[in-house]
Formats: sequence, structure tokens, C-alpha cells
Amino acid sequence: MASSKKRQAAARSVRTVPSPDDEHDVVYFKRHAKDDPLQSEPGRDALHSWPASVRAKAYAVLIAVATAPPKRFAGGGYWEAMKGDMRGWFEVRIDGPRRHHYRLFCLLDYEAKGKEKPLLVVVDGRDKPFRTTLSDADYASVRAMREEYLTRNPRSIG
Repeated sequence: MASSKKRQAAARSVRTVPSPDDEHDVVYFKRHAKDDPLQSEPGRDALHSWPASVRAKAYAVLIAVATAPPKRFAGGGYWEAMKGDMRGWFEVRIDGPRRHHYRLFCLLDYEAKGKEKPLLVVVDGRDKPFRTTLSDADYASVRAMREEYLTRNPRSIG
């Protein structure tokens, strides 16, 4: 009788979905052919266009955040939860040469079908001169990518 209760308790504690406490896999949003015939990957494309030193720092931050996992990562200014209209987004923030700012816009996905680990999804990337802000149109474009990403499950990732 006691072993039956132990088995039942163990069965109840088995998780079937990824948890925010798990390490995350870093993936890149890939636009679907119906939305973009070139199937671009805005986050990866932006990252590849940046100076090597900035890319190296961004990759290091992504790896550190994904393995921490994200909710336990002490951002140090490199990983920040966004607010307002961008609530639910996270930003990798890197300052580059000549006082230029580089940003990766990321989502955490715990509902991606067929994935054992939760996903840290690099959706888009932008850069801007020192002490400037991105436009409302830039932020709207990033938010539109989230809607596109979430419309498909299994997710469109590269």
C-alpha cells in the first residue's frame, strides 16, 4: 500500500512541459515562407551585421542567460526585462565601438511543441547611435514579429 502511494506521488511530480527553472535552448526566429519568401531570421541577421566584438559579447550573454536560467540571471545591464508596450520581451544590451548601442529582442517560450527545453528566442535585433532611442515604429515592428512567431506551433525557428 505504501509503495503504491509513493508511485502515485512520483507520477504527479513528473513534469510534461518545460519549466522556467530549466536551462533554455537559444534559438532564432525564422520568418515563415508565407510571411517572408526569403525566410529571413531578423535576430540572427542583425547579429551577423554587427562588429565581431559586439557579436562575441552578445553570444556570451545569450549562453549565460540560457544556462542560468533566464529568471535567475543577474542581468548586470546586459539582460533586461522590458516594460510598457514591450512587456514580456527581454533585451540583450551591448555597447559597442564608437559609443554605439546594439540590442537583441528576445522572448521566452515555454509552449513550443516538440521541445524538451524551454526556448530563449532571439526574435530581432537593432542598433542605434549613443544616447538615442528607437522609434515607435521600430518597437511596433519588433512586436509584430512576436505575433508572427506565436501564430505557429511548432514554431518557425532556425
